[in-house]
Amino acid sequence: QVLTVTEQLEAGVRYLDFRIAHKANDPSMNLYFVHMVYTTVTVQDILWEVLRWLETHPQEVVILACRNFDGLTKKLHCLLIACIKEIFQCKLCSRNVVPTLRTMWQRGHQVIVSYEEDVEVEEHCELWPAIPYWWGNKTASCALIQYLERMKLMGRPEKFFVAGINLTENLRYILVHPFGSLKKMTLQSLPCLKIWIKQQYPGPKKECINIIAGDFIGNDDFVKDVIELNTKINPSLHCQSKGAGTNSVSFSA
Repeated sequence: QVLTVTEQLEAGVRYLDFRIAHKANDPSMNLYFVHMVYTTVTVQDILWEVLRWLETHPQEVVILACRNFDGLTKKLHCLLIACIKEIFQCKLCSRNVVPTLRTMWQRGHQVIVSYEEDVEVEEHCELWPAIPYWWGNKTASCALIQYLERMKLMGRPEKFFVAGINLTENLRYILVHPFGSLKKMTLQSLPCLKIWIKQQYPGPKKECINIIAGDFIGNDDFVKDVIELNTKINPSLHCQSKGAGTNSVSFSA
């Protein structure tokens, strides 16, 4: 990604997609993020970075989606969950709380952690179930939009869910575009996807959207466009976000 986690948060990103892994044959207990390649920064370092930002923004709420868990044993899951609890402490919102902003502000909660491992979720009330992710697995924006519209017609889940505007390279695309890249493909598709975003509505109705996630969103108004969707249900809201994030942004259902 282009921006650091702090830069993403400053830009307005409130949903962070953490694909967590333990390196094969690594004797240490260190955990990293992985998307084809491992990061050099550890998961623990990034969690502390998120905490530092939250401490200077006491009314902001973030959703951390922890998933994939490649190479994680039961022991490593326990280590990761203990780390999450130690770092965020009372800022963690338990899943038995209805997470309205008013309730979270009153209780000092700022972090919702979804965890893609059902056994661990059952054992820890601080963890929320995995958030469904609408992933189209498409190479073209028009095909991706068609997929998202089909998902909307089926009806939104009752709880959190993500509509991913991520495009995906497949072997055929790579062979036809030998000098292309996922970033180039994504940036070329953004104008079309931005039009789709502006047409969406947040809320509880069947075809409403909850969280929108995207890649390489560092040089346009993606975050601003998503946040401004909230004005459709509350016209008094005013979007003050100037930049855009490289990952994702959430807005109230």
